[in-house]
Amino acid sequence: MTAILIMSALVCLAGEYLGVRGLVYLGKPVATLVVILLAARGAPTVSARYRALITTGLICSLAGDVFLMLPGDRFVAGLASFLVAHLLYIAAFAGSGGGAKDPTAAAAMFLIAGVMLAILWPALGALRIPVSVYVAVIATMAWQAVARWRHLSTPDAKLAAVGAMIFLVSDASLAWRRFHADFPGSAVLVLGTYWLAQWCIARSVISQPDP
Repeated sequence: MTAILIMSALVCLAGEYLGVRGLVYLGKPVATLVVILLAARGAPTVSARYRALITTGLICSLAGDVFLMLPGDRFVAGLASFLVAHLLYIAAFAGSGGGAKDPTAAAAMFLIAGVMLAILWPALGALRIPVSVYVAVIATMAWQAVARWRHLSTPDAKLAAVGAMIFLVSDASLAWRRFHADFPGSAVLVLGTYWLAQWCIARSVISQPDP
């Protein structure tokens, strides 16, 4: 299934660079659907609750993908969809080893998010409040994922933490492209890191016993 994900991602990227929207409309949702199936079908699972929260978060992410790729400016709707997805991820991570007992992880993630928000701030205009809320939520998501990894030290927790941190890179790249300026290779960076982050989080539902 990972091969299908890569092929779908390449179709989407080809559509982005060739200006063929039909390829984007095909490749983008199919790639995220594959990630959803990876989470829904992965076994043995960390827990049924964890899988349900992660899978539902991925479904919300699919909605966000659709909003952001359609014609017209549906940025706020896409932002709201991903906001709900990250809230579900927070619930998953906090309920299985994350929490407020890791101030080091919290400080690191909120520092990164704060720098990102400060850079974007002058260009946000009327979107300052929704973007600020979103940045706070994704920082909390990354904090909970890293705290869970530091607490559990399991391969699945590591995958989730890596995915959460890659998500910060993807969202920062997307925000820079939207609010500042496009840059060479932006589609590859934004979408490549996005699907890699989601793949890591989806695969984190699989419990891997210690060697």
